[in-house]
Amino acid sequence: MGRSKLLTTLPRVEVNNPITESLFDKPSATANDIFKSAYASVRRLFSGRKVDGSSRSEEEDKVYSWLYALAQSDKRLIFEYVQSTERGLSFTEAERRLKEDGPNVQVEYTSPSWWRLLWHAFFHPFNIILIVLSTLSYLTSDDPNGCIMLVLVFISVSLRFYQEYSSAKAALKLSEFLRYPVKVQRCAGRVVQTELVVQIDQRDIVPGDIVHFEPGDLFPGDVRLIISKELVVSQSSLTGESGVVDKTADIREDRSTPLLELKNICFMGTSVVSGSGTGLVISTGSKTYMSTMFSTLGKQKPPDDFEIGIRHISYVLIGVMLVISTIIGLTDYFTSYDVSESLIFAISVASALTPQMLPLIINTSLAKGALSMAKERCIVKSVTAVQDMGSMDILCIDKTGTLTMNQVVVVNHIDTCGSPSEVVLRFAFLNAYFKSEQKNPLDDAILSFVYTNGYRFQQSKYIKIDEIPFNFIRRRVSVILETANSEDRRPRSLYRYIITKGALEEVIKISKYVGQVDNDAVTLLSPEDYQRIQKMEEELSDDGLRVLAVAMKRLKMKPSDGRSDMSDESDMVFLGLVTFYDPPKDTAKQALLRLAEKGVKPKVLTGDSLHLTIRICKEVGIKTTHVTTGPDLELLDQESFHQTVKMATVLARLTPTQKLRVVQSLQTVGDHIVGFLGDGINDSLVLEGANVGISVDSGASVSKELADIILLEKDLNVLAAGVEQGRLTFGNTMKYIKLSVIANIGGVLSLLIAILFIGFEPLTPRQLLTQNFLYSIGQIAIPWDTMEDEYVRTPQRWSQKHLPMFILWNAPVCSICDIATLLFLWYYYQVIAVYKMKLFRSALFVEGLLMQTLIIHLIRTKKIPFIQEAASWPVICSTVVISAIGITFPLTPIGEVMGLTSLPLTFYGFLVVLFLGYFTVGQAVKMLYIFVYKQWL
Repeated sequence: MGRSKLLTTLPRVEVNNPITESLFDKPSATANDIFKSAYASVRRLFSGRKVDGSSRSEEEDKVYSWLYALAQSDKRLIFEYVQSTERGLSFTEAERRLKEDGPNVQVEYTSPSWWRLLWHAFFHPFNIILIVLSTLSYLTSDDPNGCIMLVLVFISVSLRFYQEYSSAKAALKLSEFLRYPVKVQRCAGRVVQTELVVQIDQRDIVPGDIVHFEPGDLFPGDVRLIISKELVVSQSSLTGESGVVDKTADIREDRSTPLLELKNICFMGTSVVSGSGTGLVISTGSKTYMSTMFSTLGKQKPPDDFEIGIRHISYVLIGVMLVISTIIGLTDYFTSYDVSESLIFAISVASALTPQMLPLIINTSLAKGALSMAKERCIVKSVTAVQDMGSMDILCIDKTGTLTMNQVVVVNHIDTCGSPSEVVLRFAFLNAYFKSEQKNPLDDAILSFVYTNGYRFQQSKYIKIDEIPFNFIRRRVSVILETANSEDRRPRSLYRYIITKGALEEVIKISKYVGQVDNDAVTLLSPEDYQRIQKMEEELSDDGLRVLAVAMKRLKMKPSDGRSDMSDESDMVFLGLVTFYDPPKDTAKQALLRLAEKGVKPKVLTGDSLHLTIRICKEVGIKTTHVTTGPDLELLDQESFHQTVKMATVLARLTPTQKLRVVQSLQTVGDHIVGFLGDGINDSLVLEGANVGISVDSGASVSKELADIILLEKDLNVLAAGVEQGRLTFGNTMKYIKLSVIANIGGVLSLLIAILFIGFEPLTPRQLLTQNFLYSIGQIAIPWDTMEDEYVRTPQRWSQKHLPMFILWNAPVCSICDIATLLFLWYYYQVIAVYKMKLFRSALFVEGLLMQTLIIHLIRTKKIPFIQEAASWPVICSTVVISAIGITFPLTPIGEVMGLTSLPLTFYGFLVVLFLGYFTVGQAVKMLYIFVYKQWL
């Protein structure tokens, strides 16, 4: 039924053909995707291993076998492999295959499903703790406590999910601009079938289609050539190399030929530089080489130091929470003998020990940083990348388009002796002006230079007769022009010129003379001239300049003469050289200076020549004392390799694999946090391997998928701003972690001492949860706090050893203040009596809340709070509001219902003295801690 008449006559491929099965078999969908996602999340939680993308996957092996099978087959038999014919597919069959195989979309176009993003946002250690505590609260009929914790989880998960879902959608939209039309040969008709060449979207290409291509076209899939005519293809999207390769249909390859060197196979994503032809599409979508070569890349990056640190804090707090809650619960039970009340109080203590706002604070800080970067025309795909930017201390960048304008300009035009020559410029201009095929940036640079500098070469006096086009074998282009003698305009006085421009070795090969034709100073091209020109070209190249040679020959011919051919490209007069340069961006030096001031060292990793890269780096201020190249790295042993990578600031002529090795060396041996800026398919491996992968919206789709950050403008100033946001985010997150942990642990230790000291609960569960809730609300303003300039100037990383020491040094200070309050209430107010329990609990409620609210001002800076360094207005306002609520809360009807009462004025006077003492002691401990450990946050 659904099959076209054409396809019923085709030979069938055997079902047990492993090559065919590898192409046509599709994995069946499973019903346990959610379970697999949960299992993967658990593995990410407990495993810190980095995904290794170097081994070849099973899918890639299948693609290799399939491509080699087609490359080794005679082109008359290749149609059987994909069940097609030399006429092409019928429209009906093509439509059927499109429905069966799906659109010709690479794997990198897909984005995570919403439920995966939701699960990822939900699966946070503290969210799990809060849910467990909430469940226990509901089981013990403590509904308000359970509700509060569920609300916190909901807000945190919603915020993170919204940010990542929006970022994923924004990044996915960029792929829509990568669609392009393809010329396809299809056959139509029921009885007599007619071949038609139609233009369709590349997404609608299916295996078995026959495509027509010409210069500038992209191959829509892996293609086996059928017909080729002087076909030259650029594979830089796969290899990262700027060179080109010749392709031909009339060859049968063998297995010993490297895959990318197969002459009769063209790969998806590569482009036609010159020539034309037709080919049979043998693989599309995710089954192409370009897609499967990256199939081993891990979409989920391994956890960084910060994530590992948060995980360890979770484990520590869970352990402390279980131990202390159990001790307090048992102690309370043996004093009250009320199981229900003791269990509720233990759960309340466990809740107080949990930094409930940590997921919310982290996600709010990251979202704020992402929004700030969005204002700088930067899409943050993964909000955690903002944090990683703050830890980055090495940025690896490519030269082209990042440091340079990616727009060449003419530097000079010189004769064979190295002197400026207008004659050289004039003939180079005429060649570029009349050239019609394959215009390139060098032609545009010549035209722009002539127009902007006021030269008048009277191109209107010339008529183009013919053109011998450029190809990558000849590497030169010639135009044949005709003009009249200015003194005699009779037909016999017409002059015809052939003007050639191209690579020096190709132009000098067809030259016999050297000199300037205007004054007839033409001499034979001697070996001395040849050596002088070669040496001059080497010096210019060593100086980082691109060089084109110019030659010409004058032919006196009649207008009736026929067109010229390649034989005219002989016995030419060599005129001189035109030099070009891709100048650095005006903003590059300033941006690199900003990054250096923030402790981010640049390293240039490029496939371009070493001399050109050195010149660019010198102009933008990058040191070039230690430089190396990819071929040199291959000769080094492991130890020398790591040492060279550590010292070098410029690494040129690198392959994509070598770039990855350099980044991995910096990460493992150098212990650096590495960012990489790349935009090509060949950069995908290193983008995945770097701690922070950065691409641009004009980059290849696979590079944008693997990148953490997408720049809408290729400007390093955006990255400098991102580094500031990352460190601000990291600093504010560390503030909350440290102040909440020491405040919670110090407060709970005080509760334990109070129970042992007075024999009853210092605060009821409801009072304890209300105090903790008000304190948590007050910390929401932390993401809007500022950081000291000194902190932002240096890379910030999570330290596993410093947090426990920070807690040991600072938590006792909080406990001392709580114990001082307890002693004051004992001896001054004599509140040990049961009938004064309301006053006792009210005093502890107010003191504890104010202590936890004010502690941020001591923790947030290494300077003296309020005197040398003040918090931002949101934090100050939050402190004032929560403090006012805490002071007035016992006077409200709600406070009375919760068992609180008004406090005497003398107690507030004591609090003033207490907090002055706390800040004095805390500042002394802080200064001593900084003296010992050389850091604070």
